[in-house]
Amino acid sequence: MQRLSIFLLALACSISAYAVRLPAVINSHMVLQRDMQVPIWGWGDAGEKVTVTFAGQKKETTVGKHGEWMVKLNKLKANASPSVLTIKGNNEIKLENVLVGEVWICSGQSNMEWHVRQCANPQEEIAKANYSKIRLFDVPGHTVHPLPQREGKGSWQVCSSDSVAKFSATGYYFGRRIHLSLGVPVGLIGSNWGGTKIEPWTTLDGFKSVPELSEQAKNVAAYTKDTKVGGGTPSAIYNSMVHPLTPYAMRGAIWYQGESNGNEGVTYYQKKHALVKGWRKAFQNPDLGFYWVQLCNFRKPNVMDIKDASKEESRPEGGDGWARLREAQTQALDLKHTGMAVIIDLADAHNPNDIHPKNKQDVGGRLAQWALNQTYGKKHMVASGPLYSGHEIKGNKIHVTFNNVGQGLMVGKKVGLDPTQQDKGNLKHFSIAGADKKWHWADAKIVGDKVVLSSKNVKTPVAARYAFTMNPADANLYNIDGLPAGPFRTDDW
Repeated sequence: MQRLSIFLLALACSISAYAVRLPAVINSHMVLQRDMQVPIWGWGDAGEKVTVTFAGQKKETTVGKHGEWMVKLNKLKANASPSVLTIKGNNEIKLENVLVGEVWICSGQSNMEWHVRQCANPQEEIAKANYSKIRLFDVPGHTVHPLPQREGKGSWQVCSSDSVAKFSATGYYFGRRIHLSLGVPVGLIGSNWGGTKIEPWTTLDGFKSVPELSEQAKNVAAYTKDTKVGGGTPSAIYNSMVHPLTPYAMRGAIWYQGESNGNEGVTYYQKKHALVKGWRKAFQNPDLGFYWVQLCNFRKPNVMDIKDASKEESRPEGGDGWARLREAQTQALDLKHTGMAVIIDLADAHNPNDIHPKNKQDVGGRLAQWALNQTYGKKHMVASGPLYSGHEIKGNKIHVTFNNVGQGLMVGKKVGLDPTQQDKGNLKHFSIAGADKKWHWADAKIVGDKVVLSSKNVKTPVAARYAFTMNPADANLYNIDGLPAGPFRTDDW
């Protein structure tokens, strides 16, 4: 009897050793990306035959000498009816309740990590969050590794009042709008870590793609399995919390990060290029949509009342705090298939020192606006609020032009979760300067699709700025579609 038990145990171990296995992200309840090839991969014993069956397709392969295998399903059509995906090797795995639709990764630091339960109107939002066609995958914990890891943790869950409470609020509100607008299943993958810089999320290939970051690339390339890394080490978070997800097929990424790099300017532009290019290569998708959140207004506002000009914070030149970081975020829009949600109007006016604006509904919605317009081709809606496109100096006035004017320009006012309202007040937070580089608040007027600037103190203007400060709380240029204009400057002083 004892010999039989030993034999059965040995047999069980033998079968286990030769069984096919899957990464955590390929599991029951997942959403597979429609309209592109879908990698299905895992591990097994060298030489083991593996068959993947799904949606009328049957793909076969053999486990390689290093124990890895992969097949790619042909393009799938969206399907909201739960289906079974079967993987068969020496064992058989059946993945239940699989849908086909749109998949996005939601990543960044704490403002992406903040849960639905932590943000505005949590009880009502959680109570109505029963969307069986939205699926959530959250990478658990905060982990690092010096080398890219193939296996990670996490599980897919059906979106419900229970599962959504601890999921990224920005990610959920983005995904909800995509789901309701397109009418197809949506899969959301959350991978976040509060307080982190952009560098630990960036791949080695990403650093290599930007000449100015060659030193970082050299350092990362020298890592070994024994290199000690932490949450601030370049590539260390990517290696542990993103690489195990690759090359899961997905439409795009949304990104909310930058506070921890807040004292940077052009260097953040370079790092954003490295991040995007690196992820696109890692996910084997050169057209991966990438939409990020520009940093919110924060800390003391730049006082607009000219009577208070003696106050230190009322300098019309701005340039303080996150002004240059926001500028770098805007400049990175030169990357194809990217967009940026402007949110300088969403901080809590009563608590400007809160770095975590609670209104994530508008943050997610504005990210989705970009995706719907640019990724999904809904050109009838404008992608964002007005973004500076150029200017012309005519006499003592500067005529500023914008992209994304939409239905037209307006003076607007945004309060809480309410829609933006047209306001009867004057445009604020525009300033102009002459060749002496001395800045003065401008008289700003909407003329058609342009804003015309002038000042009695500047006879011959040469440059203009708008909301170019840490907290442009009174900035109020919007399009009639209700989306705020992005900060800008026309100079490089």
